[in-house]
Amino acid sequence: MSESQTYADRVYRSPAAMAAGALLLGLAGWLGGDAILRGDGRTPVTAAATLLFVAPLVIAFTFRPAVFASDERLRVRNPFRTITTPWAAVEKVEARYSTEFVAAGARYQMWAIPVSLRARSKATRHNEDVAAGRAPRSGPFGLGSLGNNSAAAGPADHLPRTAPGDAAVAELRELAERHADRKAPEGAVTVRWSYEILAPLAAGAIALLVLWLV
Repeated sequence: MSESQTYADRVYRSPAAMAAGALLLGLAGWLGGDAILRGDGRTPVTAAATLLFVAPLVIAFTFRPAVFASDERLRVRNPFRTITTPWAAVEKVEARYSTEFVAAGARYQMWAIPVSLRARSKATRHNEDVAAGRAPRSGPFGLGSLGNNSAAAGPADHLPRTAPGDAAVAELRELAERHADRKAPEGAVTVRWSYEILAPLAAGAIALLVLWLV
């Protein structure tokens, strides 16, 4: 069975991180490309080495992080390594200051599902307003509808809300609880370093070090 078939059920990624990554790569490519094409002396070589170092680093922290959840297992792709575990080995999924899961006694972070304390506070305030019968704070700067008229808000504005990170963790926790009765095989948790990121990153770092020392 192919990887896409195995992990096709749910995919969690950060659109904001990916947008930032595209912006940073575009900026680095523009500045680096200009230095390579128009620079004098060692400038083109230095620019190329810098791009070789910066591009993998940006990709690692923006495009690479993802969480793949199927009915059989959880695969977490972090900047520099990938953790794969069957659900039966997952002991806990939680969101504190970061999203994490515990499997086989070890704790792992999930970079693709960031915890936003601001989004959590906003959802809490909204739910308090809904429970108290007050107009949702859906206007500019969360000040509520014009004239504090709850009828101006849409139907969805009167429903409880959950911060996106907390909602994703709740879904993963439900999957873990649903499959908790399965027996986890020996050596169930596997961790693989992302050499496709580390190799060019190390090459760029070595090139920059050599250029600095020479």
